[in-house]
Amino acid sequence: MRGGAGMADAATNHLLAEQQACLALWAIPGLGPRTLAGLRVFAQGDLGALALGPVSAWLAGAPVPASVRERLARVDSLPLLAERLWGACQSSGTRVAFAGEPAYPERLREVADAPPLLFYRGEPGPPRRRVAMVGSRHPDQGFLPFARTFARRVAEAGVGVVSGAAAGVDRACHWGALDADGETWAFLGSALDALDPAQARLLPHFLGRGGVFFSELPPGVRASTTTFPRRNRLIAGASDAVLVLRAGLSSGSLYTVEAGRTQGRPVLALPGDVWQEAAAGCNALLRDGRAQACTSPEDVWRAVGIHPGRAVPPGEDASWWEALSTEARGAYRLLGKVPRSFDDVLAGGQLSVAALTSALVELELSGLVVQHPGKLYEKV
Repeated sequence: MRGGAGMADAATNHLLAEQQACLALWAIPGLGPRTLAGLRVFAQGDLGALALGPVSAWLAGAPVPASVRERLARVDSLPLLAERLWGACQSSGTRVAFAGEPAYPERLREVADAPPLLFYRGEPGPPRRRVAMVGSRHPDQGFLPFARTFARRVAEAGVGVVSGAAAGVDRACHWGALDADGETWAFLGSALDALDPAQARLLPHFLGRGGVFFSELPPGVRASTTTFPRRNRLIAGASDAVLVLRAGLSSGSLYTVEAGRTQGRPVLALPGDVWQEAAAGCNALLRDGRAQACTSPEDVWRAVGIHPGRAVPPGEDASWWEALSTEARGAYRLLGKVPRSFDDVLAGGQLSVAALTSALVELELSGLVVQHPGKLYEKV
């Protein structure tokens, strides 16, 4: 885990009391975000207070369902349970990101039922625009190469590709992003130490090429029919838009679409021939006005708010380049596809604070630069 105030002590592998309680409670089956929020209120805003003594000291008055109360009654101490979980994570090479830490997806924090923490393997990159690309496990014949190429083209513009590592369209999209040396995230329906054989084979490719595996499930939890719909809200929540490439009327990828709509994410769908059952779900979304039509990577770029064509190094005779102020041109040359902080840009150039602030505003208004949370600036 990353260091800093309020975070785990990576040197001793000890968690702070708040984190111990959060990690331990999150591992109790049936205890979800709402129950955890109720426990936080019960603890007067500090979950760490529940880790200071035995569970039996506060369990009787805790606002939890009977099934959760029964499971908590078997736990002597939250810190001891947290330490066991922490050890299991270390054994499998898994790390933990608590909400608010750099490794926790920023956009996911906006979701009402977002988990308080995520387990992950890999190195989450800096802020960028991301799109969820999902689809059927069994699309029509010949579609998977198209999906892979489509995802590669999307990723070539610097857009991160988020999916679920499932067979079929999801996996093709991950491979497309890796083909472009782009970023790709996979949210799984199992714990990271309980991968299916195909996911286990995919993991080294992710880790070696900048991808990340995420899960909200603690060590030891296997995938089930209930975990997949839940993880789909994470795929949508971590993204700026949702694109479904292929979906039948009963496709599980439609759960991601509904999650995206609930979360206020733009939803796109790739149209298919009316006689193709594998595309019937996409066509129904378009017919009912629940998704925008997507027929090219440019549609995806617009949906997430970038204009990659403008990121081509300008020639000296380009009219839009000539229209920029000298300060804006200087700031533009200092930026790239990896977001940089205001202070980094300031140190790399010769502009004053006021001049750089004005230049960055000009570039944002021109659609050439996007500002991410934390005053991070990225050329788009």
